[in-house]
Amino acid sequence: MAFLVGAGWRDAALQEFPGDASTRRYARLTRKGETAILMDAPARSEAPACPAGASPRERQALGYNAVARLAGNNLAAFSGIAAALTARGFSAPRVLAADFKTGFLLLEDLGDDLFVRAIGRGEAEAPLYEQAVDVLAALYRSSFPERMRAFSQDWIVSPYDRLALQAEADLFVDWYADKRSGKPVSDAARTDWHAAWKPAFAALDAHPKGLALRDFHAENLLWLPERAGPAKVGLIDFQDALFAHPAYDLVSLIEDARRDVSPDLAAPLKRRFIEKSGLSGEDAFDAAYAVTAAQRNAKILGIFVRLAERDRKPKYLDLLPRVAHHFVNDLAHPALGDVRAWVETHTPDVFEEAKR
Repeated sequence: MAFLVGAGWRDAALQEFPGDASTRRYARLTRKGETAILMDAPARSEAPACPAGASPRERQALGYNAVARLAGNNLAAFSGIAAALTARGFSAPRVLAADFKTGFLLLEDLGDDLFVRAIGRGEAEAPLYEQAVDVLAALYRSSFPERMRAFSQDWIVSPYDRLALQAEADLFVDWYADKRSGKPVSDAARTDWHAAWKPAFAALDAHPKGLALRDFHAENLLWLPERAGPAKVGLIDFQDALFAHPAYDLVSLIEDARRDVSPDLAAPLKRRFIEKSGLSGEDAFDAAYAVTAAQRNAKILGIFVRLAERDRKPKYLDLLPRVAHHFVNDLAHPALGDVRAWVETHTPDVFEEAKR
C-alpha cells in the first residue's frame, strides 16, 4: 500500500479489528516492536458533512450527516480535533501520517485496554468512571476554538443546534415507531412530536456550551494508568464533536447503550461533574441532563432498529431493552412531560420494551 510505504511502515504486519456500526475500518500495524493504528475511512462512503455556514435548507439537501452535523469520513475532522485535544494534554491518538484524499490515517497506538475490558478483568468500576468524569470536567473547563487545524486542513466545529437535535430525535419516529412498533406516524403526529420537543430543548440553554465528543462511553475509553491526570483516559471516536450542553457526554457515559453501569454511580458522578466543572444551578442541570438523555436515547433506539433493518445487523436489537429502559426513565422528568405524553399515545410499546 502506497500510504504505508510513504509513512515508513512498508514491512509492518497488519491485524484488522472487528467492524463496528461505522464505515471506517481499523488495523494494528506492528514492526520491530513498534505499533501504530491504521484508519481506513473511504471518502464518499457516507453522505457529505455539513459545510461551514450552510443554511438549514442546504443541510437538508445534502442529507442526514449534514443535518445532524456528523463528520462522516472527513479526516480533517478527526485530525483537527485530535490535534486540539493533545495540545491541551488529553490522550487522543496523535496523527502520525495522513492522506485525506485516499482516506487513510496512521495513528498513535493507545493500546486496547478499553474501560469495558479493564472492568471485565476486575478493575473497580467506580474509580474508572470517576476518572472519566474528571476528563469531561477538564474538557469543559478548557477553551477550544471553532476552527481546528491539522496537516494544513481546517475543520470547523459547529454548535449542536435545534435542527441537529430534532433530526436525531426523529430517528425514533422513522425507525423505532415504524419498523419496531409497526405503527407508522402520521404527518399530524409528527408535527406534534416536534412541538413536544421545543419546550424540552429550551432546557439546554441553561449553561454555556462546551466541546462534546458525542460518543463517550466504556467501549470508546482506554485505561492508561501510567499517565497522569486527565491523560489517564484515552479518547477515540470523537470526529463528530460539537459544542453542546455539558451534560451530553456525561449522559453517554452513564446511560451506556452497551453495558449496565451501576445505578449507584449515577447520582455521585453527576455531582462530581457539576462540582469539578464549576457549574451552578443543579436543578437546571438535572433538567438539561434528562432532556439530553431522552434525545440521545430516542436517537439510539432509532439507529439500532435501522442497523438491524436496513444494514442487516440484527445484533443491535439485543441492546434495545437497555436503551428503552434509559429512555423511559428519562421521560419521567417534568421537562419532558409533552414528549412522554406523545410516546404514551403513539408508541406505548417502548414501555414494554423497557421491561424485557
